[in-house]
Amino acid sequence: MLLIVCALGGAAAWWLHQPLALAHEPLELEIEHGTTPRGVARAVVAAGVRVDAQLLYAWFRVSGQDRQIKAGNYEITAGTTPYSLLQKLARGEESLRALTLVEGWNWRQVRAALAREEALQPDSAGLSDAALMQRLGRAGMPPEGRFFPDTYTYAKGSSDLAVLRRALHAMDRHLEAAWAQRASDSPLKSPEQALILASIVEKETGRASDRPMIAGVFSNRLRIGMLLQTDPTVIYGLGDQFDGNLRKRDLQTDTPWNTYTRAGLPPTPIAMPGKAALLAAVQPQATKALYFVAKGDGSSHFSASLDEHNRAVNRYQRGR
Repeated sequence: MLLIVCALGGAAAWWLHQPLALAHEPLELEIEHGTTPRGVARAVVAAGVRVDAQLLYAWFRVSGQDRQIKAGNYEITAGTTPYSLLQKLARGEESLRALTLVEGWNWRQVRAALAREEALQPDSAGLSDAALMQRLGRAGMPPEGRFFPDTYTYAKGSSDLAVLRRALHAMDRHLEAAWAQRASDSPLKSPEQALILASIVEKETGRASDRPMIAGVFSNRLRIGMLLQTDPTVIYGLGDQFDGNLRKRDLQTDTPWNTYTRAGLPPTPIAMPGKAALLAAVQPQATKALYFVAKGDGSSHFSASLDEHNRAVNRYQRGR
């Protein structure tokens, strides 16, 4: 009997550490709340693991961890053994997806990215912008620019509102940190203004090293009451009417975001600024420049006078 018991124990130990056969790799396993340990074993087999469900259930029971198995979405990969599978399920090590919100995206692009994430529960899909922000606890706040651009991981079936809530709180933290570091002579009056200016800097910057100088130009203009005259705000105000070609008549078409026709900052951000743009907005580079123009290589030429700016435009934009 002792020999038989030892043999059975050895066979069980061997089986526990042998890789499970999979129908394909990787497998997705979904365990719903309230599923019994026996039901979990059956779900594992149904997912494509070639193992006897009764044997697997017996292992769950003998281990003493059968009641620790957590609901969720899991990924089963090659090399998974009965032992490692139970550890994964008991620890709740769900398979994670990732959603990247890109610096400079506007709110329409964020909503489109959420809609493409098939693994996310689309709880925001039927909500207006106002209703969505109310669900996030920010009633009356426009969503534009309020979410921090970063990569967010989530478990399959998570609510898209949960991801947005994390991005919203991340922007709160980064904006608060940036505002605490603002220059003493900053023309900005509030964190909201810093967020708006940072969004403009984000959209105007072709080369990362130019951000502080671009912020310096706009800060100088705000100090003296000069129109910002920045094309990205005009484009944002045109919305779906913008066809990719900015014309003179567009610059003359008044919208709340047209900084050629209206003084000061626009009423809302125009995109999601990243950390570098936030810091540039509150810590602009000291400069006398009031103008800048794209040089065609991603960088910008900065000018303190209109005459110098016109020469730069002729050189870099008109090829003269």
